[in-house]
Amino acid sequence: MGKLHDRIDGRLRRFIEAQPVFFTATAPLAGDGHINLSPKGRSGTLVVLDEHTVAYLDFGGSGAETIAHVRENGRITLVWCAFSGPPNIVRIHGEGEAVFRDDPRWPELIARFGEADGPAARAVIVVRAKRIADVCGYAVPLMEYQGERTLHAEYFGRKSDEEFAAYCEKKDHIGTSIDGLPALPLPLPPRTV
Repeated sequence: MGKLHDRIDGRLRRFIEAQPVFFTATAPLAGDGHINLSPKGRSGTLVVLDEHTVAYLDFGGSGAETIAHVRENGRITLVWCAFSGPPNIVRIHGEGEAVFRDDPRWPELIARFGEADGPAARAVIVVRAKRIADVCGYAVPLMEYQGERTLHAEYFGRKSDEEFAAYCEKKDHIGTSIDGLPALPLPLPPRTV
């Protein structure tokens, strides 16, 4: 049986922070637009900012659908599943905002991620919860977590900020989404922090 929560605290916060993977779901307003569902990982790249707000690092390496959708309409859902331990699924339906490198809030937000920050960080997605719920998760399979993949951090760790900006310029669906919505501002603002 599902339960609604007024805030992210205690057991819920510990559950969210302990999961090695979560998923984001967004969609454009157009009825025929592409819905986006993305897995997110890398330890330390999601933080609970307060009892109603979470944030995660948006890295280069794929398209920018989530950025485009939250820029257009703000709608976003985050999902965490327990693949080990007691069964549970947590969903936060919220309003998302992409905070870019040239935003005055960037230095304070990026500092919250400590060592998880890296050269491929192109935005911080801030999500203000409108609805917080958990359900049983009885049908989610048990899976064994083996560890972090290091390939992404290693690949982008070899690029300077200028090389990363050039990489973003060359990729399809970075400046605009699959549906042509504005996504990542290009040229990519340089890192000052």
